[in-house]
Amino acid sequence: MNPEQKERFARHIRLPQIGEKGQQAILDASALIVGVGGLGSPAAMYLAAAGIGRLVLSDYDIVETSNLQRQIIHREAAVGEHKVESGRQTLKDLNPRCEVDLISYQLEGDELKQVVSSVDIVLDCCDNYPTRFDVNRACVDTATPLVTGAAIRLEGQIMNYQPAANSACYQCLYTHAFGAEESCELEGVLGPVVGVIGTMQALQTLLILAGQGEAMVNRLLLFDAYAMEWQAVTLPKNPDCPACAKT
Repeated sequence: MNPEQKERFARHIRLPQIGEKGQQAILDASALIVGVGGLGSPAAMYLAAAGIGRLVLSDYDIVETSNLQRQIIHREAAVGEHKVESGRQTLKDLNPRCEVDLISYQLEGDELKQVVSSVDIVLDCCDNYPTRFDVNRACVDTATPLVTGAAIRLEGQIMNYQPAANSACYQCLYTHAFGAEESCELEGVLGPVVGVIGTMQALQTLLILAGQGEAMVNRLLLFDAYAMEWQAVTLPKNPDCPACAKT
């Protein structure tokens, strides 16, 4: 770590849970963020600001005016641009030393698994069950840590998959999709709710990269923004899970 990095990340280095070793691990790390929307915005921004070495942004949508209420990585001038392009500009403004790679189409199959295997950790910031299941399966198959979040209305949740701890995965919680999906477009969402969950995803990612992620193993956190309450639920590994039962 050079003198400029030591000065820039001094507040991290002073933390006994991070220190120089943990900050160096963050600097050397790479992460895939699937979805550069309400969750992916704060997650990507905090990871870039924290000094992560490389971010891969995956999203095939373009910026719309209705996104600006909560997707804080995008600016009004970016309406009509691909979200990944808009996101890269904001991240480069935050930290020019963070390498940002873009994937502006739907990642699927072997290519998804290949991209997942090329990074140290994955953040699921998408908004639909099929993609979540595909990303979770790719992480299980490649033994890649996964931090997954979701938010709608005034509610949110976060959990992770840590292969080194043989933890539960996303499909231990949801074995299959449940009928017609809810969506923020139909149900609404208060902007800061996705900010809270996306920020928590970044926080958990940094702790895992620094070797301090044990507290979230086999746990699901539920956030009720209206009541301003968090609830922690134990989530044991499902022996019949369609994704991770044989790992």
